[in-house]
Amino acid sequence: MTETTPAPQDHQVDPRGVRFGASITLVLALVTVLAGDSTVGLAAMAILVILFAPGAFIGPQATAQAWLFKHLVRPRIGPPLETESFRPPRFAQQMGLAMSALALVLGLLGVTVGFFIFAAMVLVASFLNAVFDFCLGCEIYLAVRKATTRAA
Repeated sequence: MTETTPAPQDHQVDPRGVRFGASITLVLALVTVLAGDSTVGLAAMAILVILFAPGAFIGPQATAQAWLFKHLVRPRIGPPLETESFRPPRFAQQMGLAMSALALVLGLLGVTVGFFIFAAMVLVASFLNAVFDFCLGCEIYLAVRKATTRAA
């Protein structure tokens, strides 16, 4: 299936839900960066790793943030005008999982500079998505896809 072919309906996501999830990530990433590699900062980063995992392996529709959006937010704002493929946001979740896992491991090993670099990357990416609706991971996915797909 190419990106121009729509995915089945169950593989479509509400882009507002993805942005909602990024807002939760932003709050936790901010706590992490402000707390540093203290127990609170490492715990917040561990929570981020746990929250990214289902989105990275299954898709953003499988995250706890998506469940909260579906049950608490979407009933109040109504259905989306359009949906999008889960693939670019899943790739963004994979990037988030990699960065947060690296931050957590480096923090546990006492590599403070590395911890802050990867925690800041999670913070910046989630800030761009939550505030400006710009999914950095999605854009990277699309650019890689475009660069590696042959013209028919």
